[in-house]
Amino acid sequence: MKEQLRTLIGQALERLRSAGTLPADASAAFVVERTKSREHGDFATNAAMALAKPARTNPRALAQALSAALPQNILLQKVEIAGPGFINFFLSPAAYHEETRRVLGDGARYGRNTTAAGRKTQVEFVSANPTGPLHIGHGRAAAVGDCLARVLAASGAEVTREFYYNDAGAQIDNLAKSVQARAKGATPDDAGWPADGYRGAYIVDVAQAYLRGDAVEFEDHVVVGASNADDLDAIRRFAVAYLRNEQNADLAAFGVKFDVYFLESSLYTDGKVEETVRELVAHGHTYEEGGALWLRTTDFGDDKDRVMRKSDGTYTYFLPDVAYHMSKWQRGYHRAITELGADHHGSLARVKAGLQALDMGIPGDYPEYVLHQMVTVMRSGEEVKISKRAGSYVTLRDLIDEVGRDATRFFLIARKSDSQMVFDIDLARSQSNDNPVYYIQYAHARVCSVLRQLGERGLEWNRDNGSAQLARLDSEHESALMVEISRYPEVVEAAADNLEPHLIATYLRELAYALHTDYNAHQFLVADADLRDARIALAVAARQVLANGLDLLGVSAPEQM
Repeated sequence: MKEQLRTLIGQALERLRSAGTLPADASAAFVVERTKSREHGDFATNAAMALAKPARTNPRALAQALSAALPQNILLQKVEIAGPGFINFFLSPAAYHEETRRVLGDGARYGRNTTAAGRKTQVEFVSANPTGPLHIGHGRAAAVGDCLARVLAASGAEVTREFYYNDAGAQIDNLAKSVQARAKGATPDDAGWPADGYRGAYIVDVAQAYLRGDAVEFEDHVVVGASNADDLDAIRRFAVAYLRNEQNADLAAFGVKFDVYFLESSLYTDGKVEETVRELVAHGHTYEEGGALWLRTTDFGDDKDRVMRKSDGTYTYFLPDVAYHMSKWQRGYHRAITELGADHHGSLARVKAGLQALDMGIPGDYPEYVLHQMVTVMRSGEEVKISKRAGSYVTLRDLIDEVGRDATRFFLIARKSDSQMVFDIDLARSQSNDNPVYYIQYAHARVCSVLRQLGERGLEWNRDNGSAQLARLDSEHESALMVEISRYPEVVEAAADNLEPHLIATYLRELAYALHTDYNAHQFLVADADLRDARIALAVAARQVLANGLDLLGVSAPEQM
């Protein structure tokens, strides 16, 4: 609807240019947006106010002229001028009838667009160290990242999902030493336990699997355990493989798949880290001080310069991060989106500065970052802090096992990612209208129930007749439902443009409310066949949009509950 209005406004502006009312070269960006209250129309535009200055005229006068120049269209019922020159559009009922027919015709395609088409886009998310089970924070990253990929794909982007494994460094060494200690019979309470060792019960599982000689199959190779508790390198390889496999299983249970698994270690074996150093030195953005190699990140907006290579010859975490994102650019991802926990915020500026210092033509906003805040898990009014398996934190699998995949995904995506959230286990398990995912899925199932009852009563639904009879639906609740349905394409576009998939979740609650309200206000299986067909057509259209939106969240649309 919004695009149709933009087209009509564009045609009116061309008429004004042809008539000489508007200079031929007068142009300005303007917006068309829904009004906050339908008392002021369905949509409003600031086109006249934006063009008044280049047109050298009064904005209200230009608004009057623009309104008069609008082509006749079934979409418009009336147009009003408001304030200093806003143009308010009141849409006709026929416009909403046509949009409802569009839903029925497009089906699963309804709401998809091409605003992000033509850009090879990568979304990197989760990227957990393979040192233990995924925790609830990783779960939020998985939900946000996967839903981002889905809404971008729905907007036409060619999306690749990537998982970056930090399989090198001190944390992996600590993992290997922890497994080795367990393999030798030590416990976290023993004096010889590694100072930074991992204490969760899962370390016992890894050690036992290693000693048994278990084979871990994942991706394209197999790693086999051994009975030698002194072979730290073998333990390291097995432990990483074992936990990567466990994490992959958790993500599969969560309905998340990745196209690419990128290993941090490959940055070293493939020479990307050294290549990054050479390029940075060659472009004159480095200097040596105190035996260390520094990068002048302050030249690119950072608050201070950063060490790349320490005096002992080892690299800081900052450098492989730059090398990794350079590899994204070299692989042809000219749009890269990285989903991270908010605790990584301090590293963002330095990574972007490092990429700018490469002088490779990488844009200043590359990559785009989406940050998520922490999650507090509650049960019976008290915070849940530990898992039997992980010990010190709640795992993603804990929640999936307790409340199900659908509720876990919906709850973790329902709020804007940069806001802290409370995951209420009791609410997520409840079958009540207070549970948002239940409320939405129940709305979908209710329409399915109507269709089943239709057959049970020996009645039929004629979709074509229902589409033709939509003018019979003139009640307040039916009109409100049509308006709510029509918002869906705009919400999908906004979710993709702003990288805010929670907008889909918010919208689905509002659509479900409109459908429940309509359902409670009207009988659907009435004797009047035309009215029955029309009411079911509207309900089926609403069901379709619910299913489309739930699919973007990776949540099922059940037919029975």
